[in-house]
Amino acid sequence: RLGRSMGLFPVIGLLLGLALVVSNWVLTPLIPRAVLDCLLLLLLILATGALHLDGVADMIDGLAASRDRETSLRIMKDSRVGAMGVVGLVMLLLLKYLCLFHVPLEQKNAALLMMPTAGRWCQVFLSRCSTYIRSEGGTGSVFVDHVGNGELWRASLTILLAALVLFSFKGLLLAALLLLFAALLKHYFDRRLGGVTGDVLGATTEIIEVFSLLLILVLY
Repeated sequence: RLGRSMGLFPVIGLLLGLALVVSNWVLTPLIPRAVLDCLLLLLLILATGALHLDGVADMIDGLAASRDRETSLRIMKDSRVGAMGVVGLVMLLLLKYLCLFHVPLEQKNAALLMMPTAGRWCQVFLSRCSTYIRSEGGTGSVFVDHVGNGELWRASLTILLAALVLFSFKGLLLAALLLLFAALLKHYFDRRLGGVTGDVLGATTEIIEVFSLLLILVLY
């Protein structure tokens, strides 16, 4: 059931984005945009329990500390956070904030909807197309080992329709570039680690969210 639920992950992203849009609409008359955009990102972090940000710190620590696969995986599983993980986490949040702040106002609601949707679609893509690599299992293995083509197709159709509705024909280019970047991430993780872990899935969610905002800045 958990594996099949992944087909709805982008829908959950849309619901999270809708909560951000409503919050943006309510608070815009009351708070300067620079402060409001920070609060919107904080709201998203609270809604997801910072789960994916934890994956960012763990993944960066593991990948930066060693070129050896087994050592990297051992470090990623360590609950402690190193200097590289902290720096990577801070820079990712800073980049996400600056990208959101500079999105044109007329595209801001669309960006708030697309950002969490794209991040959760990438989870489905990597789960279906990659291998879970921890032999002892883990939370991520429950999803990766049981997601199928049907879930990937439903998730992909959701993000494609969302991109078309939100960005018209530019949405097709946006979706294509997201797919290309996700495929490049998959290739990197396959080559570097041999597949994915729960930390990798969480981290790529954040990475794709930032990348989607960067694409919107480039396109508009």
